[in-house]
Amino acid sequence: MPRALISVSDKRGILAFAEELARLGWELVSTGGTAALLRQGGLAVTAVAQVTGFPEILDGRVKTLHPAVHAGLLARPDRAEHVRQLEQHNIRRFDLVAVNLYPFQATIANTGTTFEDAIENIDIGGPSMLRSAAKNFEFVLPVVDPKDYPKIIELLGQGDVDFDTRRDLAAKVFAHTADYDNAIAGYLTPWQDTLPARVVLSMERRQVLRYGENPQQRAGLYVTEEPRGIGDLSQRQGKELSFNNLLDIDAAMLAVAAWPNRVACAVIKHTTPCGLALGRNAAEAFARARASDPVSAFGSVIAFNTVVDRAAADAMADLFIEVVVAPAFHADALVRFAERKNIRVVELPVARAKTGLDWKKIRGGFLIQDNFAFNHAEDGWRVATARAPTAPELNDLRFAWAAVSTVKSNAIVLVSGEQTIGIGAGQMSRIDAAFLAVHKARQAGHATAGAVLASDGFFPFADGVEEAARAGVRAIIQPGGSVRDAEVIDAANRLDVAMLLTGIRMFRH
Repeated sequence: MPRALISVSDKRGILAFAEELARLGWELVSTGGTAALLRQGGLAVTAVAQVTGFPEILDGRVKTLHPAVHAGLLARPDRAEHVRQLEQHNIRRFDLVAVNLYPFQATIANTGTTFEDAIENIDIGGPSMLRSAAKNFEFVLPVVDPKDYPKIIELLGQGDVDFDTRRDLAAKVFAHTADYDNAIAGYLTPWQDTLPARVVLSMERRQVLRYGENPQQRAGLYVTEEPRGIGDLSQRQGKELSFNNLLDIDAAMLAVAAWPNRVACAVIKHTTPCGLALGRNAAEAFARARASDPVSAFGSVIAFNTVVDRAAADAMADLFIEVVVAPAFHADALVRFAERKNIRVVELPVARAKTGLDWKKIRGGFLIQDNFAFNHAEDGWRVATARAPTAPELNDLRFAWAAVSTVKSNAIVLVSGEQTIGIGAGQMSRIDAAFLAVHKARQAGHATAGAVLASDGFFPFADGVEEAARAGVRAIIQPGGSVRDAEVIDAANRLDVAMLLTGIRMFRH
């Protein structure tokens, strides 16, 4: 009679799985709460303590850590010496292990969890049994995922489980225990005061994509357990999302997150905004963001930090859009979008500022930094020029400072009335970024006289300020910190341009 060892924290489907095993003639061995559940379901169950001849001790910390368990998992029936030793010690083999682990990740995700609770939810026996079974997968089926129960029953009913399936189950076990250990290591490793000496990134493949940035590149979407991340994405309609779509969606939702208490819209091309604006509602915010650069808005990703209603959907009707993304959509907006089969409609929570680490891939490794969080505090701001900004200018400077933090450096944005009117992004010099911002504004028909300007980094020379002043810019916000700050400020005074220094750089590489 084949034997199954069953001990699960996640009990979804386990009774039906055990019933099918019993129907196929398997003996069931189990522990604690799992054994009680199976007995309540009318199944005959052998307790692990009967197998080991030793009771559970230390509040359940020790129950399966025993040679009668692990020899039964690790013995190879094709080796005579293994068979002889099992007989010598009166140990029987196991043919299947169905185990999942104490919910450590869920426990530490609860803000009320104490350190003691977290430690007690570190599973020792479970990973040990899984690893033993997975090492011996040719002879012991290692089952860690409840979604695999039906497939295993089907294969057992047909006679046996093939080598490739067994190997896949073993690989899933080792990936699962690695994720589990990674979560524990992350919990026990403080990073607030210092970066950890070692980090492990654990991700699950959510989707195989048609291709990557280019058709010749393979690609997939892998997600972490980070809340409000790309794993929370829900596609409501449209074609399959591409690699580039997903990059733009992430950048778009990060862009609109800079205004948590206002209605904001971002128009994104190639992961950087070509339009940002605030409005009284989603439709108005979109119209103003699009107007920043209507030519570049063609084929864009449109993002909102608010619910999209029918009026906003109507406002987008005449524009070719790759993706529209928002935290939620009204039903009548979805009806309107359904008339356009090619548009992808995506729901995704707005990214919120949080502590933690940000990863950037480079060849052979990662760069790790603190997550960027836009800070609306103005404590460190100072007026550097003789003329202070007027109240309307200051309001636009606040918007411009948030907007420039979402644009690829070197970045310059021109703003008027809480709307970008010109964006110079990703330029090799700041004077070029200023020139491009002015050029884009005029190309779109915007009046630059009276606008304000934000720069994500300091001005290394006065030429950027002079370029802005020639366009009629009246106020500038920038970090400061250049060795030529005095020269830059003198130029602003000479040209009657108000200038705020924030003391904080906003690079986005």
